Amino acid sequence: MKNTALTETHKALGAKMVPFAGYNMPVSYEGVNVEHETVRKGVGVFDVSHMGEFLIEGPKALELIQKVSSNDASKLTPGKAQYSCLPNETGGIVDDLIIYRIKEETYLLVVNASNIEKDWEHISRYNESVGAGLRNISDDYSLLAIQGPKAVEAMQSLTSVDLSEIRFYNFVVADFGGIDYVIISATGYTGSGGFEIYCKNNEVQQVWDKVFEAGANFGIKPIGLAARDTLRLEMGYCLYGNDIDETTSPIEAGLGWITKFTKDFVNSENLAREKEKGPKRKLVGFELNERGIPRQGYDIVDEQGKKIGSVTSGTMSPSLGKGIGLGYVPTPLSKIGSEIKIQIRKKTVPASITRLPFYKPQ
Repeated sequence: MKNTALTETHKALGAKMVPFAGYNMPVSYEGVNVEHETVRKGVGVFDVSHMGEFLIEGPKALELIQKVSSNDASKLTPGKAQYSCLPNETGGIVDDLIIYRIKEETYLLVVNASNIEKDWEHISRYNESVGAGLRNISDDYSLLAIQGPKAVEAMQSLTSVDLSEIRFYNFVVADFGGIDYVIISATGYTGSGGFEIYCKNNEVQQVWDKVFEAGANFGIKPIGLAARDTLRLEMGYCLYGNDIDETTSPIEAGLGWITKFTKDFVNSENLAREKEKGPKRKLVGFELNERGIPRQGYDIVDEQGKKIGSVTSGTMSPSLGKGIGLGYVPTPLSKIGSEIKIQIRKKTVPASITRLPFYKPQ
């Protein structure tokens, strides 16, 4: 089990620690509902240093990225980032990721912790015929997600750049918390605004301490992975291993918007065909119409009680006070407003397919 550079800090703060993606991670401090509300209304900090980082450099960097990723990275200029995925050869997804263009010929790929080795092998295999510079720097870097509507105001004193000027999916390399060079990225997995801060492992304790000093008057709190999951699910954001995996295509997962057929990439011909024909099933969001909590793996059934799909993610929404979830259903049954049922133990609970996101930020 690996530790992040802040593991002892989390323990000292009373965090409940759990194994996650090979790391010892804080799942909660005060409780999921309190932490969730802190991010929705104020500002909270996640240690997500378990995420993986790959540097792709040199004149062949873009060629490699264009081959392995679904989105069009040629649209990126230095200071911009994009959400993308790594399609596999059989119609599924190796991983989803964020691609940052640091300089003209330098890109940073941020991948899921559980997929670091798999992603590295996949990209390296395609790089054999391309020859880009490729470095796995995952073990050297830490990542803090400072999220919530008060993030800009709370963190402004820590940097010389105007945080309010950094647009969504843009970033700067600048001073922050007394460290000269960190990546300050207007990205996140919560839907409540804020930043993600990339720095070296030997710098992150100083950054963490400065963040909590600066945020003290704004009610800043440390937030665990449990609230990260409820926050992302309220936004309808996919979680790798639940809602997308090696067997789900980006088209059926609703990720057609990051799948650009203006270029050639891994399995692009088959995915283009699937988009043209229309997928046989679709990932949908649903809300329960009665009390209950949908969980991953529960059956989705039709009016006659016949199984038509499975819940891929589900929870009791802290913001909405009702059960919400994601799951795959046959395309003809995927229309907004369609009535379905969720099999919760021995009871079938009525639900409605709804438009995403579940939570609409103010």
